[in-house]
Amino acid sequence: MQKLFTQELLNKITASKIIAVLVVENTDDMIPLTEALLKGGIDSFELTLRTPNALDCIRLVKEQFPEITLGAGTVLTTQDVCNVKEAGADFAVAPGFNAKIVAKAKEVNLPFAPGVCTPSEIEGAVELGCRLLKYFPAETMGGVKHLNSMVAPYKHLGLSFIPLGGLNLNNELTYMNESLVAAIGGSWIAKADLIASKNWEQITKNALEAKQLLNS
Repeated sequence: MQKLFTQELLNKITASKIIAVLVVENTDDMIPLTEALLKGGIDSFELTLRTPNALDCIRLVKEQFPEITLGAGTVLTTQDVCNVKEAGADFAVAPGFNAKIVAKAKEVNLPFAPGVCTPSEIEGAVELGCRLLKYFPAETMGGVKHLNSMVAPYKHLGLSFIPLGGLNLNNELTYMNESLVAAIGGSWIAKADLIASKNWEQITKNALEAKQLLNS
C-alpha cells in the first residue's frame, strides 16, 4: 500500500519534536516570525489555511527558508490539497478525517495526516494508507489516556500521532513521553496576538522554553 509519508520526512518530523502551529494575517510578518522561531530552535511549522494570505506565506517560507519542514494545516477541500501542493508545502494536515481529501493527497503525492479522535476514524484512515495521524482535539477528548485506550487495538500497525489542541508548556512532556507520539503541535508558542503585536522576542522565548523542556 502506498505510504503517504517518506521515512525521511517522518524522521524530520520526529526529530523536530514540536511543530509550531501558525495563523498569520500579514504576509510581511512571516519572515521575522520564522526567524524568531528558528532562533528558539523550532524548525517545523504548520501554517494554517485560515487566512487569505496563507498560500503566499507558504511560498515565502519555502523560498527563503528551505531548511524548514513546512506543513499546511486546515486543509479541508480537494482544491486546498492542490493549492498547498503547488505552493510547496512538505506535508498537510486536517482537523478531521475526510476520505476524499486523503485520496486527493495520494493522487498529487502530498504527504497527509488526517485528524482522528475515534477508532472508526483511525480505521478509515488506515484503510487509505495513513500511518501518521493528527490527534485532535487532544485534551478535550481525554488527552494521553484516551489516545492510549483508543490506539490499543491498532498498535501492531505502527501508527504514530501528532497531538494538537490544548497542549501547552505544562503538559507537553506528558505527550512526548508516549511512544505513539511523533511530535506535538504547539499553537501556544506564537499565538495570533503575539504575531499581531510583532512580539518576536516573546515568541523566541516561548520556543526556547518548549524545546529545552522537550530536550531535557
